Amino acid sequence: MPTLIHTLAQIPADAASAVEILPIVVGLLGGLSIFLYGMNQMTGALKAVAGDGVRLLLARLTRNRFSGAASGAIVTALLQSSSVTTVLLVGFISAGLMSLQQSVGVILGANVGSTVTAQLIAFRVTDYALGLITIGFALLFTTKREWLRQSGATIMGLGLLFLGMGVMSDATGPLRTYPPFIELMVGVNRPLLGILAAAVFTAIIQSSAATTGLVIVLAGQGFISLEAGIALALGSNIGTCATAVLAAIGKPRAAVQAAAVHVLFNVVGVVIWLPLLGQLAAVVTEISPQHTELEGAARLAAETPRQIANAHTLFNVANTLLFIWFTGPIAALVRRIIPDRTPAGPEPISPKFLDDVLLQTPALAIDRLRLEIARLGRRVADIVNDLFPDESTAEGEIIVNVTQRLDEAGALYQSILRYTQRLLTESLTARDSTRAEALLAAANQYAAIGDIIRVNLIPLAREWERRKLRASDETRRLLRDLNAEISRAVGRSARALGEADRAEAQRVTELKPHIQTMADRLSERLASLP
Repeated sequence: MPTLIHTLAQIPADAASAVEILPIVVGLLGGLSIFLYGMNQMTGALKAVAGDGVRLLLARLTRNRFSGAASGAIVTALLQSSSVTTVLLVGFISAGLMSLQQSVGVILGANVGSTVTAQLIAFRVTDYALGLITIGFALLFTTKREWLRQSGATIMGLGLLFLGMGVMSDATGPLRTYPPFIELMVGVNRPLLGILAAAVFTAIIQSSAATTGLVIVLAGQGFISLEAGIALALGSNIGTCATAVLAAIGKPRAAVQAAAVHVLFNVVGVVIWLPLLGQLAAVVTEISPQHTELEGAARLAAETPRQIANAHTLFNVANTLLFIWFTGPIAALVRRIIPDRTPAGPEPISPKFLDDVLLQTPALAIDRLRLEIARLGRRVADIVNDLFPDESTAEGEIIVNVTQRLDEAGALYQSILRYTQRLLTESLTARDSTRAEALLAAANQYAAIGDIIRVNLIPLAREWERRKLRASDETRRLLRDLNAEISRAVGRSARALGEADRAEAQRVTELKPHIQTMADRLSERLASLP
């Protein structure tokens, strides 16, 4: 942590003979790097396995504040990223599937889910790290079944996480009896300083689990007291909000409001518990395993890691139980601070559902891509529908209006294309890769409809306008009927895509013969004209 690195840097030069600083720093940073890599490996595999399932879980278990909190805890425990949970909530709010008040319960539960890793870390299982890495490697590289490979990656990541902790513990071991270091670590025992240091460190590395892991390593060496460890864990809760805040920059109002709920909950929770650190420490001391056979520093090193992990969990569970009764007032307060904006004009052409944060969770990114392509489909259907407005609209006005809206749809298609290309560079399962390619094909079809209008129909309309030509009433009727049927089919296809409704998609496919018949009738009519 910054406090620890700063401490090491301040050790007097004349003490270098007692402890060699460089190996300690290298070991500490190297262990932290292994820890973070293992965390990334483990969560990446979990996201690949559980990605689409967590979306369904969030969608189904948000009927009330309690089920919402439960789903938020489960999803965050699986993904180990409260920011991803927040991004998913923004998508549901934007799509009208969830209100801000409903999302508050999920955000409260997300903090409980983020404590699972700390509980795992607190178990003294570093001796089994190499065994977990071996098992994970065997599953990852000796089987072709996707779920077994991802399970292997998860186990291997967990092993690397524990290995990193072991390296950090070994590296800092020589400091245990080094008086200058021990004296400088006293500063961390000041709660406000500890909270601030942990918040900054967590914001930089964007992993509260890594902060908690390092705190547990320091506690396991007897460097910090229980109260100091709890303060550092609380600070990590504030620091983790930085990811959600950064993800909300430039996003719709719903994203900013959801991030604000996250920040409000964590900061207020820490403020409430700050004067109660002593009482919290006393409670977790009572409920945590005790090693009465040990004495002094050895006993503290054995007991404190589990006590810190339990305090972290108890803090978040207690806050959730406290705030869960005020989801309505919390949502109202956030709306008052960050009010909704009333759109001044038409819906903007920028992507509404695509978010870079979700690229690390391909199954979820694919689902959001589906919603964005459905949005593109609805735009195209509206353009097709407006090709034949009422008789009072001049031909030139139609051309200008349609051309402008085609440009907007084209810009949205390009955003979809770029996002899909980035998505396909991620580590996708075979199923996710197939889904992404199928969705890209659907987007290409909508873009192709726009190209037909732009390349064929608009030049033809301009030529007719230039030559003052006008179709007969019967021809115009056939054109209008065909255009209306195509517009309905495109709109229904977009609705089927947006709602993932296979039955509706099949019904749209069955419209093709009927539309073809109408097109043939129109062709025959035009061919019979002199």
